[in-house]
Amino acid sequence: MNYLDYYELAQEPFSNAPVSRFYFNSPQHSQALVRLTHLCSQMKGLGILVGDIGAGKTTLARRLLDSLPETEYEAALLVIIHSGVTASWLLKRVALQLGVEAPSEDKLTLLGQLYQRLMKVYEQGKKAVVLIDEAQMLASRELMEEFRGLLNLEVPDRKLISIIFFGLPEIEENLKLDPPLQQRVAMKYRLDHLAQDSTEAYIKHRLRLAGASRMPFTPESVKAVHRFSSGTPRVINTLCDNALFEGYVARAPMIDEPMIERVALDLGLGGVRDGAPAKRAPAGETLRIDLGEIDRYLAGLAKPS
Repeated sequence: MNYLDYYELAQEPFSNAPVSRFYFNSPQHSQALVRLTHLCSQMKGLGILVGDIGAGKTTLARRLLDSLPETEYEAALLVIIHSGVTASWLLKRVALQLGVEAPSEDKLTLLGQLYQRLMKVYEQGKKAVVLIDEAQMLASRELMEEFRGLLNLEVPDRKLISIIFFGLPEIEENLKLDPPLQQRVAMKYRLDHLAQDSTEAYIKHRLRLAGASRMPFTPESVKAVHRFSSGTPRVINTLCDNALFEGYVARAPMIDEPMIERVALDLGLGGVRDGAPAKRAPAGETLRIDLGEIDRYLAGLAKPS
């Protein structure tokens, strides 16, 4: 048995992997998606989606990508994994994502290949869209100039490509490296933290999709999750996932507020009510933990699948 069995769940409800199935359409995520979709459909050029760490930007980027019909769009998602990206690498990756075969090492030739590909997409009646995740890592003037050059590719009635940056607020500082590109921003939207009612709805949403037949969190524990997470989806997931495991180990039928406080303390999170330090479980409470069950759980993990 593991915590999924104990709480009658079909799958992990609070994984931090960007699983499209668990997408939560909060009011602000809905507003962001409407605006981003409009930018793509009207080929307005450059869009910016910013948010703090763990706000759900990557999940939203994947949701947008999935929502763009293949019959209407040639769309791609490019994830920047380090800050050492060069302009040459960037152009080649964009070209490959949009279907350019054997991109040239020569920049002028490559730009010609990319232009021809974009024209073909246009002639097919489709729209080319590139989503750039973790765009705050593109922190050089040379890179910003390359994006400006791509956005200059157009036909009389519209641009040939739309680009959307997803990333931390530092993106706005990067844009300042190339003022002409900054002036080309057609839309900007910021994802804020979830409000308390949205945090509760988010938790229930993920539990429902994971097959929960009941709500294992008390109302007070949900409020504590919001307090410690400040409404950040990634932190909500981490808190709830750890709390479910600890609840399973302690054989707790419900996750209560003290459980969330203990988990938050172990994770080093702030936000305790009235500034008081979170209290660890009294020494006697450790006797409730079934050590044999822990051994069986760990043994199960070690078995080959």
